[in-house]
Amino acid sequence: MKIEIGVVDAFTDEVFGGNPAAVCLLEQELSAETMQKIAMEMNLSETAFVQKKDVPGHFSLRWFTPTLEIDLCGHATLASVFWMLRNNWAQPNETIHFHTLSGELQVKSHGDQLEMNFPLLPTFADTHPVFKNELFGKEIIGAAQLKKNWIFELESEDAVRTFKPVIQQIADNSEEGFIVTAAGDGEFDIVSRFFGPNVGVPEDPVTGFAHCALMDYWYQKTGKLHLKAFQASKRGGKLDLEKQDDRVILRGKAVSVFTGIMTLE
Repeated sequence: MKIEIGVVDAFTDEVFGGNPAAVCLLEQELSAETMQKIAMEMNLSETAFVQKKDVPGHFSLRWFTPTLEIDLCGHATLASVFWMLRNNWAQPNETIHFHTLSGELQVKSHGDQLEMNFPLLPTFADTHPVFKNELFGKEIIGAAQLKKNWIFELESEDAVRTFKPVIQQIADNSEEGFIVTAAGDGEFDIVSRFFGPNVGVPEDPVTGFAHCALMDYWYQKTGKLHLKAFQASKRGGKLDLEKQDDRVILRGKAVSVFTGIMTLE
């Protein structure tokens, strides 16, 4: 069996920026075990697998890190739609319906961006049992829990950009990882970084699901329904966020990097 794989940089308009994801458009079913092995071989933060369903415009979508299957991934969803448009699996301005472990997700074109309709992830203000006032030398302004992760608000954009994590301590004190965030001091309303050692991603370049939680966290704090966000990883990534009741609209761009053929014997 030969499988074509595209690698797409998501949440950027420049090659080698944003967050790379591998995308497989499947003509036939693969086992979860095989998907996991492909994701391990690609060794990117996520590999996405798309397969057509019986209803036009509807597709199954699954995401795998190098170590496990996850239930929500923004950048690999954005990359999947970009790659589907490139390969005529979808048409511009068409609403694409993905059936996933997080329910149905809808994606469509929005000008020169792609627009994803994702669930808002509730956050709950709390104090971490270990990191109460300081996180690896940075003052904690506020903290919140969300499903399997923690958010820590730091005092400034510079504090986020210069933050130096101790990855093993994050792994020991979270189910998945930590999100650090702060109010932006210029072009962006918020900045953030995500460290997910327990899902095989020490630092993720750009994280869609984290912004589904950050939208809730910052809405509770500021009441703003629209946010311009920047994930301040080494590669960096830009997102436009909009809260719509219990959903989050995430908008971003993507570029293709390369195409390859994987042969399974």
